Amino acid sequence: MNTSTDVFAKRDFVNPQGQQQLPADFQLLLIGGGFSGKRLAAEVKRRGGKVLVTHRQQQADGPHLLFNSETGEQPPLSALMGTTHLLSTAAPEASGSDPCLRCLGPVLQQLPLRWAGYLSSTGVYGDAKGGWVDEQSDPFEPLQTRSAARLACEQAWQVQSWPTQIFRLPGIYGPGRNPIALLNRGLGKMVHKPGQVFGRIHVDDIVGAVLHCLLMGEQNQVTQKLPGIVNVVDDLPAPSSNTWSYAAHLLGCCLPDYLSYADIEAELSPMAKSFWQENRRVSNKLLKLELGYQLKYPTYREGLMACFKEEGFSFQG
Repeated sequence: MNTSTDVFAKRDFVNPQGQQQLPADFQLLLIGGGFSGKRLAAEVKRRGGKVLVTHRQQQADGPHLLFNSETGEQPPLSALMGTTHLLSTAAPEASGSDPCLRCLGPVLQQLPLRWAGYLSSTGVYGDAKGGWVDEQSDPFEPLQTRSAARLACEQAWQVQSWPTQIFRLPGIYGPGRNPIALLNRGLGKMVHKPGQVFGRIHVDDIVGAVLHCLLMGEQNQVTQKLPGIVNVVDDLPAPSSNTWSYAAHLLGCCLPDYLSYADIEAELSPMAKSFWQENRRVSNKLLKLELGYQLKYPTYREGLMACFKEEGFSFQG
């Protein structure tokens, strides 16, 4: 699909605080019921839609659709009938292939899908050395192995027959998964690396952006195609130490120990170290200015404040 920001210049379709109801026949097949998937499923139900969620193993809260690409467990076509929309949150397999398309592709081709989405990563841009990137930017080589696999999966989704959108996400946070929760448990390290920033997004803005884009296609707000790639990031790339400082401020507690990245680099696992080896600022102009999505939490400050309240904390007078 064409990812040009010029292909979709509808600026007056602004989400009215997430109140749009879903179409009467709406049924979402959600591949993966993890952190983002659970929030999305709950919001779909709140808006009057039906959602089918797959899990790798049976859940304690009742029967679910089982899908495990490693064991071959997958839902039959009969269980998916009526599905109109699809979103995959599944990570690439160890081989680099996409588990959803590899295993479920033939079944999905028999469904009347009007839209499909895939949650990817801003890691596909690689290391921009602190510079800005957008949907038109080519990856900076070399890519991390996991990012190269994400890019390959994106390309596999883009050649499918359904209208498909790729959502590139940075670090995800939300209730129970943020510096406040860690500090409250006496955990966390405030690591600083000069010039290093990270992108973030609150889980509810992932949910909001996905449904916003989906509904734009449903409501025929434009005659042109939806952009094939959309960055879903907040407005403020920032050092990780900033988020720890703000979390400590909300809790009214002492800051965790300040550590220099140079002093702890040798102690980090290869995975942890890889996150610090890339530095970029990711633009959300297409999402906000061209698609008209209003971020619920424009920066980590608003997002962490919402987490603080939702998790039941209160300010100490």
